[in-house]
Amino acid sequence: MAIKTTTTFAKKIESTTRLEPKFFLFQTILENAKKKYEFKKLGTISENIIRGQSPKPDTYKDKIEAEVMFIRTADIKKYQINFQTTVYLDKKIFETQKRNRIKGNDILISVVGNYLGSCAVIPSNVKLGVFNDNSARIRIRDKNISPYFVSYFLNSSFGQELIHSLLTRTGQKILSAGNAKKLEIPIIKNNKLETFAKKIEENEIKSLTILQQAQNLFYKKLNIDFSKIKKEKHYSVKLSDFAKDDLWTPAFSYPLYVNTLKAIQNKWQTVPLGEIAIVKKGDEVGSVNYNKYLDKKDTDIPFVRTSDLVNYEVDQFPDFYIPEEIYQELKQDIKAGDILFTKDGKIGMNGMITKNDKVIIASGISRIRLKNEDEKYNSTPEYLFLILSLKETGFYPAIRRTVVASTIPHLREERLREIEIPILDKKSIDEITRLVKEAFELKDEKKKLIKEVREEIDNYFWR
Repeated sequence: MAIKTTTTFAKKIESTTRLEPKFFLFQTILENAKKKYEFKKLGTISENIIRGQSPKPDTYKDKIEAEVMFIRTADIKKYQINFQTTVYLDKKIFETQKRNRIKGNDILISVVGNYLGSCAVIPSNVKLGVFNDNSARIRIRDKNISPYFVSYFLNSSFGQELIHSLLTRTGQKILSAGNAKKLEIPIIKNNKLETFAKKIEENEIKSLTILQQAQNLFYKKLNIDFSKIKKEKHYSVKLSDFAKDDLWTPAFSYPLYVNTLKAIQNKWQTVPLGEIAIVKKGDEVGSVNYNKYLDKKDTDIPFVRTSDLVNYEVDQFPDFYIPEEIYQELKQDIKAGDILFTKDGKIGMNGMITKNDKVIIASGISRIRLKNEDEKYNSTPEYLFLILSLKETGFYPAIRRTVVASTIPHLREERLREIEIPILDKKSIDEITRLVKEAFELKDEKKKLIKEVREEIDNYFWR
């Protein structure tokens, strides 16, 4: 193993009050980079860098009830916003929050907590949005500098080292607005990166639009008006009903969940998930084996936890990575087309593995794989994914079977296998399959492009 050494002056240690060798080693690398490229402070190329505001949780709305997107720190991932977890506000709240509004080409960066340093550009199709107080908005005013390049640079390993060199280290780590302004951005014009950036955003917007089309098609073919099913706050259950069921929780008998399934079964055949698919949970490898983004080796494998499902896919750059030897020992056999479904904590999130994914999944996630012999129902992995992505056919059945152990919700494997999958006609299944396949091909291409962008930027500084 090569040993890296660096020297520094006592005055520098006194001025920074830092005693970390890694910090001063990075300062040397930064000084060398400045000999090759022009750098400008972020504060000079952007408008005021501001923290957001957090409205009360009781003001959150479903997407269908509101049109203002509220992006929280956990929604900000490296290179993208997780629209699968964002919540919404009504316009009255939006009108009171003039200071922290966002628009296309703004950069959001998390400045506090576990996701500190992750940043993403707001896509051009986001019209009304605000963000919370653990995040900051960067709005590039220099027209010659791309917000995408700034975001991609900050997400690179070099950019992340730069961010962490400026953190306030008293108690909780924080990137203050003042320190964010000091971030030094290289001024590098790269037309290839600009082309990639446009293609990455285009693929993500298009893939999510196509998935929405597939969901709409399913609802149309299903032909059930779910809005007519009442959301009752008070209900009673006959004693005889308990005799035939072995799960005695309020959620299991909740009329909205029960009547939604009845409405589907009155029109369509359903089959238990366990009859057509193999369900297998992931593994908990122990936090002692976790490596963070900046500490990982090139051979380390992304470790996907329940918070790492982003826009129906696995996060390319999750919080933690696991050594290759553990990946080989576990032999989880995760491959393209597998469906992931969260069973602990935040129940009912799902995604699909693509060709460019090589991951280890945590024990809070189940891998769902269609059985090879499933020709009887004409089902496909893409169709099964879509069913599990919907509220009425994925989330409701999962929550109905969830129990709370201590304070954490759990959905056991055998309960997950009980979820009833509606079987549409073959033509409809084929149409839905085609759309979902197209969406995930775009996602896979996007991941490949992001990987190339990251490697290209890192090569500027580490080679």
